[in-house]
Amino acid sequence: MQINWYPGHMAKSKRLLITQLGRVDVVVELCDARIPHASRNPDLDKLIANKKRVLILSKADLADSSETAKWLERFKKQGLMAASYVSTTGKIAQALNLIDKAAKEAVQRAADKGVRKVVRVMVVGVPNVGKSTFINHLHGAGIAKTGDRPGVTRSNQWVKIGPYLEILDTPGLLWPRLDDQLSAKRLCYIGTIRDEVVDLHALAISLLDDIMRVRPESVMERYKVKDKELRGFELLEAVCRGRGFLLKGGLLDLDRGCAVVLDEFRAGKLGRITLEPEAEEKTQSLRRLIIKAGAETEEDADGEINP
Repeated sequence: MQINWYPGHMAKSKRLLITQLGRVDVVVELCDARIPHASRNPDLDKLIANKKRVLILSKADLADSSETAKWLERFKKQGLMAASYVSTTGKIAQALNLIDKAAKEAVQRAADKGVRKVVRVMVVGVPNVGKSTFINHLHGAGIAKTGDRPGVTRSNQWVKIGPYLEILDTPGLLWPRLDDQLSAKRLCYIGTIRDEVVDLHALAISLLDDIMRVRPESVMERYKVKDKELRGFELLEAVCRGRGFLLKGGLLDLDRGCAVVLDEFRAGKLGRITLEPEAEEKTQSLRRLIIKAGAETEEDADGEINP
């Protein structure tokens, strides 16, 4: 399943982001705590290299808390200010404190000149990672548009949080090319890429296999799957049988099975799952380097790595 994802409005989103960067003091980057690597746009490192940055692992209530803690420690060792957050119930003060810390130098410079500075913050991230929900939670009202599909925010939107804090909601930004199709699939799992452009059967099978790798009991309990070794199409069939997704004549309703698996994962009904354990990142980083160095396919790269 080859995934291509760069619609025309992404180029416009990138131009809007670059235009506004000069007006902001701090960039808050959101990624999804379930896939902390795949949900970070590598282009952002270059675009916001000269800005103070805060990294928020959003939707932390859907991820394995122990894995989230490991990722936070990793990011902090890299020099990033990072925190996990649940944008519906998280402590607003926690997020504001990180922003204040990142903006401290700019605020102090203004104070030295006798000016009470208005801190301007840009919120960035891939589509459907929870940027608008995060802003609405800080604001205390539904001022930024939200949705459970990518592409809801299509233009920059300034939101006034207080007399000295303004936040800019930006459209989700993907990158033009990604050779790592594993990361592409994982972005599809969380709804970053529209389901309409993806083979949902292949996607649901890939998701089931991914969950069975890190937390097989979630699939087995939720869908009454008895064989822990099942993978691929046979696993999808077992899921449909376990949940009674049948058509007339006893045929399996595979379309319904795929839709339910994706919806229930996205809603957290399979439990708290991190698909990218921090300990696996070393192996995956090596894999990506091999791909970048010239391996023709991901299968070639996989064959060159001993996990």
